[in-house]
Amino acid sequence: MDNQDKRSRLTSLRAKLELARCEVDDAPSQSNAVRRRWNGALSPCPALIAGCDSTVQVVSALRAASEENMPISVYSGGRDWEGRSLRDGTVVLDISTMTSIDIDVEKREAVIGGGVTAGQLNEAAGAKKLVAVIGNDGSVGMAGLLLGGGYGPLMGRLGLACDNLLSAEVVLADGSVVTCDAKHEPDLFWALRGGGGNFGIVTSARVRLHKLDEIFAGNIVFAWTDARSALTQYANLMLHAPADLFGAAVMSVGPGGDPIVVISLVWTGESGKGETFVAQAVEAGNPILVKTGPMPTDELLFLTHGKLAQGRGYEVATRWFRDLVPRTLETLVEGFEQRSSPLSSIILHHCHGAATQVAPDETAFGSREPHFTAFIYSTWDLATVDASIHCEWAKHLGTALVPGALPGGYANLLSDTAANQISDAYGPNALRLAQIKTYYDPKRILNAIPLPIVPAGDTHTG
Repeated sequence: MDNQDKRSRLTSLRAKLELARCEVDDAPSQSNAVRRRWNGALSPCPALIAGCDSTVQVVSALRAASEENMPISVYSGGRDWEGRSLRDGTVVLDISTMTSIDIDVEKREAVIGGGVTAGQLNEAAGAKKLVAVIGNDGSVGMAGLLLGGGYGPLMGRLGLACDNLLSAEVVLADGSVVTCDAKHEPDLFWALRGGGGNFGIVTSARVRLHKLDEIFAGNIVFAWTDARSALTQYANLMLHAPADLFGAAVMSVGPGGDPIVVISLVWTGESGKGETFVAQAVEAGNPILVKTGPMPTDELLFLTHGKLAQGRGYEVATRWFRDLVPRTLETLVEGFEQRSSPLSSIILHHCHGAATQVAPDETAFGSREPHFTAFIYSTWDLATVDASIHCEWAKHLGTALVPGALPGGYANLLSDTAANQISDAYGPNALRLAQIKTYYDPKRILNAIPLPIVPAGDTHTG
């Protein structure tokens, strides 16, 4: 498409759209897309941003883009580090203002708009003395969390975020609108729970809420001299952890500029028993800070909330592990010591309990066996002259971890170029996902988190 043809199509497209918010981005350096980006290392240049405040407007914008043969992206929470919600040259359907939250206290359910963030839902549920299954950062969009799987501090007790999705209103690639659940459009409902936003645009979702009055949680902070012993103790603790215990280990730089290891624990079980696990973690060395205690559930976002700030540069790698064996821990420690930026971090957590008691084929999520996940966040200030060294650090460490890793990885954070991991990220569900994609979106209009490539003949649905 040459520039004249593009301008002609955009003019025609804008004439068809009756939207209060409709932005054309001609100058990437000053564009509204750049202001929306989470990863500051990107300079997105979509053709047009269509602000959609309702399902009707989403349908209108999608159909208009299709008529003009313009590709689309969907922007809800906007936390995709690869910028797939603001792809170059696309018509961006921005649903971030669709933030309604309707809570039914008796049913313990919430109907949320497609633009609701984890923090907004957490606050609304907390006001009703209920809790939602969310991640660790309030700025993350619930749509992306639900559709990609959704690790979080309650997964041992209450399952992944996707396990708490009850139904969804979805705008399909052809512009039709359906509501899917276990009985209606069951294949679509299955694919949405772990397969990402590749099958339709979720404009609202009904999610399960829970009663959980108080938790016991907090952080145990170790100096870097205790890093190996702290991480070893963490790994042993989590391998035998009950479902009510969530634990994460974070390698980062403390307020004084020195590297530290933080073990974060969340106990959702019987009152008085959480202290036992804190005591076990403390045995790893001489912690420089132990800050734990009873905590209201609306403070669950303490782990990473606000620490992965919008606008910095990011490169992310992720790996799954059955166990954190000494060789893997040594690779992580040495890798962190070689970090290219003081802003970078590595986060480990363990998936067990309720999240692993769901049958592998019940949802599209790729791994239901107990496993550790490593999240490698290479993070840097945009004033950095050469960003490539920061990108290379995350990629190199991700590769160095392969010998001890399981196949695949958390699809929500995989790069489009991580072909080897993508092929295994959905486990035995890859073929069925490809078939459902072919059925609901044969022209591949919707492209969110990466899907595995399946031979064309295998995607025939009959």
